[in-house]
Amino acid sequence: MKGKIIKGIAGFYYCYVEGYGLYECKAKGIFRKDDIKPLVGDDVRIEVLDESQKKGNIVEICKRKNTLIRPNVANVDQALIIFAVAHPDPNFDLLDRFLIMMLQQGVETIICFNKKDLVDKETLDKYSLPYLKGNYKIIYTSTKTNEGLDELESLLSNKTTVLAGPSGVGKSSIINKLCPDADMEVGDISKKLKRGRHTTRHSEIFHVKHDTYIIDTPGFSSLEVRDIEKEDLQNYFPEFIEYNNQCRFVGCLHITEPDCAVKEALSEDKISNVRYESYKSLIDYIDSQKKYY
Repeated sequence: MKGKIIKGIAGFYYCYVEGYGLYECKAKGIFRKDDIKPLVGDDVRIEVLDESQKKGNIVEICKRKNTLIRPNVANVDQALIIFAVAHPDPNFDLLDRFLIMMLQQGVETIICFNKKDLVDKETLDKYSLPYLKGNYKIIYTSTKTNEGLDELESLLSNKTTVLAGPSGVGKSSIINKLCPDADMEVGDISKKLKRGRHTTRHSEIFHVKHDTYIIDTPGFSSLEVRDIEKEDLQNYFPEFIEYNNQCRFVGCLHITEPDCAVKEALSEDKISNVRYESYKSLIDYIDSQKKYY
């Protein structure tokens, strides 16, 4: 039978098979021998050992489309980064770091501003304009009024989407709206492990509908930007790219250099000052990390 690993914990892998449900599996020893670790998101083949108890073994890991390092999951089509527009206020430094992290891993990101019922249109526009200039896809949602949820479900359809965001932004509420059976699935796993319910500590997948999965990941309060030289950082700001080769100096960092096309675009409001300040802050961060090490 072919299934998908929706959660892995304590040596058990929970594999969802469409039409048959959830199977608790162990991985065959051959994977350890070949130093292959099953990941959440893996498409696998399982042999059923006990149908009544829904137990089996993973006998094959199918070829992966991709593998993300942070979070450590496989076969992702896109990412959905969720921030609340209030309670808590959005942390744009965190948002920018996440966008960079997904670009490093070649994953397209949708930005979701949740709790839109708490603020006016002027505030929504202020938050979103900097990212619209970078051609990011943005959606506004409210689990209280259900605004934006149909559009969100359409964006997720026929894809595997990794969800991420800080704690308290309403990620779990969105999952429960999109996938009412999520509580039941998590409860079933907790029961098998004889553990209580808790906030997300491990990545796990929920089956929304045919060929549509969402991967929940633990909330975060900080992210490190790794493996980027400051000279390359500009390539992770999409709104800079068309100007990068128009500067007077090759390798322009767009900070103090004269005749800088990026700074000119900034003065003409073609690039957001919010994003530019974030860029400068990250340049300082990369410099400080190099000094530290």
